[in-house]
Amino acid sequence: MRPSMWKKLKPDPFILMILGAVLLASLLPAHGVGEDVLAGVVTAAIAVLFFMYGGRLEPSEALAGLRHWRLHLVILAFTFVAFPLLGLALSPLSGNLLSPALYAGILFCCLVPSTVQSAIVFTSTAGGNVAGAIVAASASNLLGVVLTPLLAAFVMHTSGSAGIDPSAVLDLFAQILLPFVLGQLSRRWTAAWLKRNNRWLKHVDRMVIVLVVYSAFSKGMNEGMWGLVGVSDMVVLILVCAAILALMLVLTIKVAGWLRFDRADRIAIQFCGTKKSLATGLPMAVVLFAGQPVGLMVLPLMVFHQLQLMVCAVLAQRYAEV
Repeated sequence: MRPSMWKKLKPDPFILMILGAVLLASLLPAHGVGEDVLAGVVTAAIAVLFFMYGGRLEPSEALAGLRHWRLHLVILAFTFVAFPLLGLALSPLSGNLLSPALYAGILFCCLVPSTVQSAIVFTSTAGGNVAGAIVAASASNLLGVVLTPLLAAFVMHTSGSAGIDPSAVLDLFAQILLPFVLGQLSRRWTAAWLKRNNRWLKHVDRMVIVLVVYSAFSKGMNEGMWGLVGVSDMVVLILVCAAILALMLVLTIKVAGWLRFDRADRIAIQFCGTKKSLATGLPMAVVLFAGQPVGLMVLPLMVFHQLQLMVCAVLAQRYAEV
């Protein structure tokens, strides 16, 4: 394998940190009072994280880019319509090839919004419509704060995949949507500071996600999570996630072609319409599935996230070379 190809395929440090959190939680999970304290810290950290997201998002940028409504509508349709329908279509796997908890995790993965940073970076590398990608990915995350919990409450309840108490949706709005809105309202005072300190605040983002992973898997260990997941389960999970990613990569580029988008827009649709955000999905899962095996619920999202990074890095490079 060429060194350049290996550089594209190897896990980034963030993924290694997440895997480290999983390993630490497997060996030294939080117990008793420590688990209660950790839950409180995670709740506060998630609120801070989404406050910063709200403070960073420039509303005028999103409004300026909304003129290309066809592009954004197609991307949002893949994110919040096609993906959920595909997740529901995989329901026969539940109880057969996959445990009900892992299938519920796959279904939840299909409901979360797109990534922002990686979708934009891959679109830029491939020579796609970067401005469109910025607006579409930002809109996906903004709408996802509302749509993901509503979809989860409806889809996962009707499919019997997981029980979501309506109060959990209200808790999510309080812990995620409210801080996000407050962040938007605070931009007059905080936007300049957040922009000036953006480099080290990205590390804060990552540490919060790592903390959420440790908390989720600590709880999973206390519930005997790994006793419920065998090697064969992991192999099937990886294959299913890979199949979902491959299908969506093909569908996005084919549909974009049928709708006669130009090359730059087709690339943006493919890279924005196939991504699922670990940074947004993990905190949501912790709130939505409180009292359930959260570790198993987020495992498919973690697997899908790593696969999408590796595959799309190679794909973006291929586009750049053409």
